[in-house]
Amino acid sequence: MDNFKVIVVEDVPLELKGTLGIIKNDIPEAEIIGTADSELAYWKLLKQQKPDLLLLDLGLGGSTTIGVEICRQTKEMHPDIKVLIFTGEILNEKLWVDVLDAGCDGIILKSGELLTRGDVASVMDGKRLVFNQPILEKVVERFKRSVNAQLMRQEALVNYEIDEYDERFLRHLALGYTKEQITNLRGMPFGVKSLEKRQNELVQKLFPNGNGGIGINATRLVVRACELRILDIDNLQPDE
Repeated sequence: MDNFKVIVVEDVPLELKGTLGIIKNDIPEAEIIGTADSELAYWKLLKQQKPDLLLLDLGLGGSTTIGVEICRQTKEMHPDIKVLIFTGEILNEKLWVDVLDAGCDGIILKSGELLTRGDVASVMDGKRLVFNQPILEKVVERFKRSVNAQLMRQEALVNYEIDEYDERFLRHLALGYTKEQITNLRGMPFGVKSLEKRQNELVQKLFPNGNGGIGINATRLVVRACELRILDIDNLQPDE
């Protein structure tokens, strides 16, 4: 790893001291050209000298959005500056998404192994999406959950003999379309009577043992399709 210049943005004195200690002891290639405890102080520093790396805490002055905006504006003005987030916001997953959308090169949570030389080297070498162990565990957990949900959906489509027209019909019922509106969709070569017949067939497939003697309307049918993972509730998008 070549020598590089870094600005550290951190508003908690004790945490700043710890961060500077990590850099001094473990990352001798890093030259700290300035520290800032506020947005104003950071922009003032940036005008004086441009760093190669911005080590950015998200929570500044009690606000988490300031850090996201610093990241976004820095990347817009200086795309070549690496932005590595070093934050104590270990539960605010929405904030992680926001700062990734803002263009950061990685997120290091202030838990577990903290900031390591390897993480910094990866960012400076051009690697994107650099995470430490705590956030990687959450990412892998969500990935496994997503894959398992997809597998359950594929199995449900096979087990209940759901074809593409069934799925499209159920999906648009879930989106609030009437049968008349569904017949006008491109790729749905059915009239209202045909859709009513298809709905009755779906009721028999998804409720083989009935529904406790209670009638099954379109809403209950859609809910059942979601329960069985036939419909992906996170990806309900209408066709043209």
